[in-house]
Amino acid sequence: MSAAGTVENPLRIAIIGAGPSGFYAADQIIRDPGTEAQVDLFDRLPTPYGLVRGGVAPDHPKIKSVTRVYERTASKEGFRFFGNVEVGRDLRIEDFERHYHAIFYTFGAEADRELGIQGEDLPGSHAATAFVGWYNAHPDYADRDFDLENVKRAVVIGNGNVAIDVSRMLALDDAELRRTDIADHAIDVLDSSAIEEIVVLGRRGPAQAAFTNPEIREIGDLEEVDLIVDPAEIELDPASRAWIDSDEADKTARINVEIVEEYAQRKPEGKPKRINLRFLTSPVEIRGGERVESIVIGRNELVVDEGSLRARDTGEREEIDCQLILRSVGYTGVPIRGVPFDEKRGTILNHEGRVLDSHGGPHRTGHYTAGWIKRGPSGVIGTNKRDAQETVDHLLSDVAEGRLLDPEDPGPEAIENLLAERKANFVSFSGWQKIDHAEVVRGRPHERPRVKFVKVDEMLEVASQPGQENE
Repeated sequence: MSAAGTVENPLRIAIIGAGPSGFYAADQIIRDPGTEAQVDLFDRLPTPYGLVRGGVAPDHPKIKSVTRVYERTASKEGFRFFGNVEVGRDLRIEDFERHYHAIFYTFGAEADRELGIQGEDLPGSHAATAFVGWYNAHPDYADRDFDLENVKRAVVIGNGNVAIDVSRMLALDDAELRRTDIADHAIDVLDSSAIEEIVVLGRRGPAQAAFTNPEIREIGDLEEVDLIVDPAEIELDPASRAWIDSDEADKTARINVEIVEEYAQRKPEGKPKRINLRFLTSPVEIRGGERVESIVIGRNELVVDEGSLRARDTGEREEIDCQLILRSVGYTGVPIRGVPFDEKRGTILNHEGRVLDSHGGPHRTGHYTAGWIKRGPSGVIGTNKRDAQETVDHLLSDVAEGRLLDPEDPGPEAIENLLAERKANFVSFSGWQKIDHAEVVRGRPHERPRVKFVKVDEMLEVASQPGQENE
């Protein structure tokens, strides 16, 4: 048989995880002019697009428009989507090795990092991951219960874009929410919210904040919200000031500092809600009886440690009454059986996208990774395109050198037959288009972009129905 990547023997690639990284990798492989390739993209949910569908805030439709790019990829010859297929339940890694020349892992970092402090498990203390999934109609979180009727003050821990998103969602009024594709079950709960103040805690100063310029600007433009910043908490330490004023400073960080400094000059106008941006603070303990009643925070100072700025606890304490806590201190990957995992970093063990058998060990032939599960949770959606390209370049180099898996049965029909044998009810891309169309139709009477399904069974039923998916 001829080498993989020819018309006689097409390169067969399995990509596990249908978020941005998975689509970018698929597109780059299919578009390579010197390679005849067939890409099968798998996801455990019936719906594609990962965090673009389940993580991007409902009031950010422009960001979600990137899915048009992924739709073009899906329309290309050689691409197939297999939704509602879970590794470990429906297929094993050994199955992929028997049917594909290479496997890409692009399933992201879906677990949240914990604070590791007393009281973290009290009712009323949640991961921001769960809250985001809940209001975005993610099936994993549809049944979560968020009691906002008895919440006057919420505390959000973290100062990245997710922390800013959840703070903004808590502050939006009902009319704004009803113009979005937010989950139906979240609208009434958020509308009944008694929240008056949202306190956002950042461990370091504004120069080190992880949010982007558009996010921090947007939260300052909310019509019904007073934004409060204590000038004393954003005064830069000498090392931060020197860096911000230097040519080495990141442009985003420099503008972040300017924006926050402008916010510190604002005077409260008595608006219905307040968002209080706090800096140089860390959670120490969550207190309460049957549920969250307060949080104890510590005051930090920034010190230079081995060439970088580190937040050091000063010992100063403050207790803030609150009834809801959302932690947004990062994501971590979840290992899957049979794939080397770096527990410390929370990623698949790899070098530049090639999966390694062990730290410093050789590349595991035919195994690759891209996205957050490769590098950790960093960057924006577009970052995944460059990240995927690095891995695909290594794949194509390995194709040229013949360093691939030697599958027993690489025929395109083999994986479909195996899924049928195991009674896996997979969703094709045309099945997803039926779900997509039905959601859009459901939204029209309410002048909303869509009304999402939140139950997998509902999605599967729609995907299996005959009819036009692109009416």
